Amino acid sequence: MTTHPLVPADFAVPRELLAPEFRLEPLGEQHNASDHAAWTGSVDHIRATPGWAGGSWPPAEGMPLERNLADLRRHAADFAARTGFTYTVLEPDRSEVIGCVYIYPDREDPTVVSVSSWVRADRAELDAPLYRAVSAWLTGHWPLGAFRYAER
Repeated sequence: MTTHPLVPADFAVPRELLAPEFRLEPLGEQHNASDHAAWTGSVDHIRATPGWAGGSWPPAEGMPLERNLADLRRHAADFAARTGFTYTVLEPDRSEVIGCVYIYPDREDPTVVSVSSWVRADRAELDAPLYRAVSAWLTGHWPLGAFRYAER
């Protein structure tokens, strides 16, 4: 990924997004077990989600919890460096992970921001509300310019 900040230095990166059905906060080490359980139980569903088809993540064979933790640490480092932003999607009143949102430079065109998200298979009804809430949030509160986010 890029080593250049995705947002200007004077932009206060939001620490949360609140919606009636969910809340977002930066993905961190404290989410490891719940994040791992969320995606490993929903691999087929995630791969069928718009924006995920044809990719190599999530791995069908899964991965050890320690490797998941390393991924979470990488995402947290990107967040701190402002080169990419990963938010965990949580139940509104609990810390249970029900999905994730990724905001990174597009791999083919780094002048465009690529946004992707997934929710657990048992919370599939939240995919479209998450898409709408994140799209409105990015459009109204982030200095990103153009972004790509597969429509739901």
